[in-house]
Amino acid sequence: MPKIYKILVVDDSKVIRRKISELIESCEDMTVIGEAESGESALRMIPQLSPDVVTLDINMPGMNGLTTLKHIMLNSPVATVMLSSLTREGALVTFDALRYGSIDFVFKPTQLEGEFAAEQKQRLLTKIRLASLVKIDAIQYIRAKQTPKSPIPTHSSCQKIVVLGVAEGGYSSLLKIIPKLAVNSSTAYMVILYEASQDVKAFTHYLNRYSKIPVTHASNNTLLKAGVCYINSGEEYVTVHEDQGDLISYVSQAPFSSQRGSINMLMFSVAEVLTDRAAGVILSGAGSDGSEGLEEITRVGGLAIIQSPRTCLYKEMALAALDVCEAEQVMSDSEIASQLTTILDD
Repeated sequence: MPKIYKILVVDDSKVIRRKISELIESCEDMTVIGEAESGESALRMIPQLSPDVVTLDINMPGMNGLTTLKHIMLNSPVATVMLSSLTREGALVTFDALRYGSIDFVFKPTQLEGEFAAEQKQRLLTKIRLASLVKIDAIQYIRAKQTPKSPIPTHSSCQKIVVLGVAEGGYSSLLKIIPKLAVNSSTAYMVILYEASQDVKAFTHYLNRYSKIPVTHASNNTLLKAGVCYINSGEEYVTVHEDQGDLISYVSQAPFSSQRGSINMLMFSVAEVLTDRAAGVILSGAGSDGSEGLEEITRVGGLAIIQSPRTCLYKEMALAALDVCEAEQVMSDSEIASQLTTILDD
């Protein structure tokens, strides 16, 4: 018999609680074990019911969803999917929810009938199923403070580059890694994130507020500087070239947005230019982009790190990379920043 996952539905609207519960109960592998009309009720019910997943509305009177989420993660950690009209991708409250420990989020339409279409229903069910598979020890409340940064030097060319490839479920992974990266006098970090360009720009700005190192966007003909993290959308092709001892980024629109290849392209170019001074990191995501690029980095003597699939919301990219890189450095996303710092300081 397949495992039946236990879901707690939290929303101040009785109508929405009923609709979400009916949707969940229509699935053979899930059951609703309780409904809570407030954050306070949810916090009392979680220790009693031990749900596998909580769906939590952000915009509630009294104790709102973000405050409730903080208490859940500090006292009774459980996989939580945020569900609210406020959690559109790119909204700051979305990133706050992920930093506080939410596994993922789903946009909730203002009118369930008609707007809560089949695709949106399936999206919610998929997020709940994926959240139910994430190990509890991978869920954490990420403590971070806004960090003042020194201006980026006008000329501080990097000698090493770390490429991080990430897609679905990657916001949380990057929130656990980028703010913890230590300032390094020789290394630049380059991230390809498969989300819409406008949302990647919003997330870049958000990360920059909480990171020790500057976080920005790599434009065409950008001089890549040590101690800086560059984030680009998977809708762009980014490559690195050497020009009189400096490393320069070339950026153009990906011609085939439906065919993923931006991570591989960047990793291949970094491997060619930097060989054993290159490093690649594959994080959560669907598909297999990055596996070939990571294999090339290891072939030329560079470093490969793969997020442990057990801590990934979407495991496909990590599993595809493991197929070609065998047992390279494999660890949870929360361990990657300290590992990079240790290795790059050697």
